[in-house]
Amino acid sequence: MFKVEQIPEPDLDSESQATLHSGSHLMTTHIPIPALRPHRRITGMSAVLLPFLAPGEVDWSAFEQHVARTCDAGLVPAVNMDTGYVHLLDDATRLEVLRRTEVVTNGRMFVAGAFVKDTPGSRFALDTYVARMEEIQQREGTPVIFQSFGLTQQADSEIVESYRRLASRCDRFIGFELGKMFAPFGEIYRESVYHGLMSIPQCLGAKHSSLRRDLEWQRLAWRDKVRPDFLVLTGNDLAIDMVMYGSDYLLGLSSFAPDLFAKRDAAWLSGDAAFLQINDVLQYLGFFAFRNPVPAYKHSAAMFLHQRGWIHTNLTHPNSPTRPDSDIPVMADILQQLYSTQS
Repeated sequence: MFKVEQIPEPDLDSESQATLHSGSHLMTTHIPIPALRPHRRITGMSAVLLPFLAPGEVDWSAFEQHVARTCDAGLVPAVNMDTGYVHLLDDATRLEVLRRTEVVTNGRMFVAGAFVKDTPGSRFALDTYVARMEEIQQREGTPVIFQSFGLTQQADSEIVESYRRLASRCDRFIGFELGKMFAPFGEIYRESVYHGLMSIPQCLGAKHSSLRRDLEWQRLAWRDKVRPDFLVLTGNDLAIDMVMYGSDYLLGLSSFAPDLFAKRDAAWLSGDAAFLQINDVLQYLGFFAFRNPVPAYKHSAAMFLHQRGWIHTNLTHPNSPTRPDSDIPVMADILQQLYSTQS
């Protein structure tokens, strides 16, 4: 689950040709580099790491503190996402995450993954999705609809209709499209499906995880033309400067430093060049932490947060890949570089 292979960022100019992938279909189009959008208020959502005290023992105190820290920074906590090991959690732990998040956020917005595990050839599991969404809504959260085989292996019109059926059971939700390098059930939607999502009033936006700037720029153009309030939430931890072009974000990298992401975002709003100074070091951290095997970025996050004194150990979920101890001094150096951007 969530096995990721990095793909190179394309070298683009204004006449670059992008290839849109949807199932076995290919569509080519020319996507110009968009203009920067300075002085824009950025909506930041941060996938909260689930920390551990011992193998299999969640550090609930540190988790609650990190949710509070994320809120206090002005970011929206995102729990039970990949960064929170949603695909590895048992039902009791998943529900406890929601319960504690509701208490800590105390009326402030949070989002949570609605994940359905299925297999190739499965039918769209409406009832299971609804059950996951209701768990989140009962705790005052907003569901993030993870893709599944049953959802993405339908015809385009059926995919849109599935989202409409989910929308009829909630006040609001966030969509999510994944490249297949992230998960075998992932799908980067064609324009008709994306427009269908934008036509659903309950859909606030969609997280985009293709790791492709050009495909994300395409979505920004669709958004601007069809529904300007729709959130294009970048999931590209290798290009966190996508916010300069009009994306907002739902990132795992921001869990390493929600405070510094918030300062970066504030600098963009005010037109302060400190944005670039902070962003450059955060992107260095992103390239180091999200190298292959990419799922091990959760261990990188634990190492980094442990360095900051924010969690008690640098342990990861026992079924999640790990990084070598030689990463620790590199993380310490990056942390010092980030601190130096604040002086």
